[in-house]
Amino acid sequence: MQSLDVQVVKQALEWLTNDSTIWLCTVLSTFGSSPREPGSLMVATADGSHLGSLSGGCVEEDFLERLADGEYELPAVVVRYGASGQGVENARVRLPCGGVLEVLVERMLPSSDNLAQLEKVMGALTGRHELARYVRLTDGQSWLEEAEPTGPRVTWEEGSELVRIQVGPIAKLILAGYSTVAEACANFAISLGYQVVLCDPREEIARNMNLPEGVEFIPQLPSLYIAAEGACSPSTAVVAVTHDPRIDDLAMMAAVKTDAGYIGVMGSIRTSRARAERLRRTGGLIEEEIERIHMPIGLNIGSKTPAEIALAIVADIVRIRKGRGVVSPIF
Repeated sequence: MQSLDVQVVKQALEWLTNDSTIWLCTVLSTFGSSPREPGSLMVATADGSHLGSLSGGCVEEDFLERLADGEYELPAVVVRYGASGQGVENARVRLPCGGVLEVLVERMLPSSDNLAQLEKVMGALTGRHELARYVRLTDGQSWLEEAEPTGPRVTWEEGSELVRIQVGPIAKLILAGYSTVAEACANFAISLGYQVVLCDPREEIARNMNLPEGVEFIPQLPSLYIAAEGACSPSTAVVAVTHDPRIDDLAMMAAVKTDAGYIGVMGSIRTSRARAERLRRTGGLIEEEIERIHMPIGLNIGSKTPAEIALAIVADIVRIRKGRGVVSPIF
């Protein structure tokens, strides 16, 4: 599955290569009800061609109408949708439930500098390293710097002249083995735009799986896939929820040797303590490696059913990816 951000940047590069001016739109912040998170992208040309989205449709229609009318000729401008104020930068669009959406609109000419920058952005989205893209609102100048893999996707305060946008590898979830909890995790992750890979070598399990569309299934021992070059990056989460130590323990032993951003395994507090001891004794893991593993896994929301447990797990993955504080686990 190809991330929508990747598709947008790929299209932007194609239009720039064909000498078309493009308008690159980035969601900066949302207040209230909004279907797209900060960092979401859309690209458009003067003739109304576009790819990506900013909302459920009303914002895109307003933007394209204004673009056709000759607006957005500045190199960079922030547009506030759903605001009550009047003026060029306040689109007359009401979002559901009184929501407000702030969007950075950049007018990018088909120059070698813009092409080179977006090629690096594409490399970050499809590679292993994080970048921070800075845009100066006063003149539209932009540049890239190396960045840490966690934290907010967008950093900007109203009135500030500088916008910081985090760009990095597509969020990926590796599910080590199939279970009803793994299936539910896959559903949540797919809806969040994650690339989801499920590995399981058990033929009897594979015959009866019910995976959502978009999940890549690999009939292989998960630890072998996890250890393969390029399988994990700081934007990768590795989750084992089978209750089978032959799968779960080996997956954890392989995952801690990678730079995966989240590693977790399901089990009670008692089971987790026993697993930690096995990983020390038979797996040869050191304390720093064991401390990387979220066990018990998941946020403490009182989950009982497979869907509730999966919700707690995926929420914890998102929490770590967003750089939020520690919340006590329950599983």
